Amino acid sequence: MHNGISLHTLVNSEPSALGANIQNELTQQLRLDKDKKHRSFAWKILRMVKEVFQAIKYQWDTALTIPPFFKNAGRGNERIWGEEITTSQPMVINWSGLGYKEKLDLIPTLAATDNSILLTQPLGVSNKTQPPFREAQLVARAHGKCSRHKGWLREGKDELATHSMTTEVWISTRRKIPETTRTAIQDVLEADNTKDTPSFGLEDLEEIHRAGTEAGLLGIYNFRGAVYATDGSNDKGVMGAGFYRLDEHRGGCCQLGRGEECNSSNRAELGAACLALEDAKRKQDRKPVIRLSDSACFLSSSKKWIGEGKFPSMKANPDADIMRDIVQLLRERIEQGLLTVFIKIKAHRGTL
Repeated sequence: MHNGISLHTLVNSEPSALGANIQNELTQQLRLDKDKKHRSFAWKILRMVKEVFQAIKYQWDTALTIPPFFKNAGRGNERIWGEEITTSQPMVINWSGLGYKEKLDLIPTLAATDNSILLTQPLGVSNKTQPPFREAQLVARAHGKCSRHKGWLREGKDELATHSMTTEVWISTRRKIPETTRTAIQDVLEADNTKDTPSFGLEDLEEIHRAGTEAGLLGIYNFRGAVYATDGSNDKGVMGAGFYRLDEHRGGCCQLGRGEECNSSNRAELGAACLALEDAKRKQDRKPVIRLSDSACFLSSSKKWIGEGKFPSMKANPDADIMRDIVQLLRERIEQGLLTVFIKIKAHRGTL
C-alpha cells in the first residue's frame, strides 16, 4: 500500500515474482505520468461505462490506478490481473494511455468487434472531434471534471480535474444504445464533482482493495460495531456538518447556525461528531462505535475532557454549546459500558 492506495492482486504472485510485478507496474506508471496526453479517468465515469456496457475488462493504465471493480485488467497482451480468456470481452480502454504503435495494433480488433468502449480526449486539431478509428461512433463529449490529478497515486488524493481538456466516449458503429444511456453518460461527464467516488462495491477485488487502505489496515471494515466517518466544512462563514455510517450505508448532514457569532472549521468538525453520536444514541443498538475524522483539531480539543487530571472549563470555549453535548453523549455511553473510539485518518483519500 502507498499512502492509502492499495496494490491489487497481480498475476504470478509467488514471492519471487511479486516484487518484480510491483516494480514493473511502478515503472509503467511513472512513464505514463510523464506523458502529457495520458489521463487517469475518474472512477465515477469508469464505473458508469462498466455498468451500462457490462464491461468486465479494463485495458491500459497500471495496477496502481485501475479500479478494482473490473474483473480483468491488462495492457495489450499483458495480463495484469484476472482470468486468462481468449474470447473477446466487453472492455473499457483508456485510449489516451496508448502509444501510436499500440493504437495501430489494436485498431483491427476494434474494427472487427462491437464490445469496446474508448475514453479519450479529442483527437482532432484544436480540440475537434475525430473518430479514433473509422468504425467508431461518439457516445458523449463534455468538458467536466473527468480525470484525477496527475500523480494522484503518490499522495492518494481523490480530487478531480479537467486538465483543460474535453473527454469523449466512443463505441463501435455496430452497437446500438438507447438515448437514455447516452444521456446518463453525458450527465456523468458534465458533473462538476470536486472529488471522485470511492469504491464500495461487493466485487472480490474491491474487498481486497479496501483491505489495503488506511482504514482497511486498521481492521475497520471488519469491526463488529458502528463505523462513522464525519466531516465538517466552513465555506465563507457557512458551516456544514455530516456523517456516513459504513455498516448501514447511510448518512446525515445539517447546516450549523451561529455563524455570525463564531465560525470555524473546528466548529463544523465538532458539529459532525455530535451528529454521529446523536445518531448512535437514537439507534439504541448498544454497539461499540468507531468515529473516523481527518480533523486533528477535533481530537486535540476533545482529549482534554478524557480521563483524570486537569479540569477544563467551557467558559472560554467558543464552541462550548456543541462540546457540552458531545461530552454528555460520551458520558452516557461510558455509563452504559459502550466503547467509543476516535481515529484520525488522512484527508481526501476516498477511504470511506
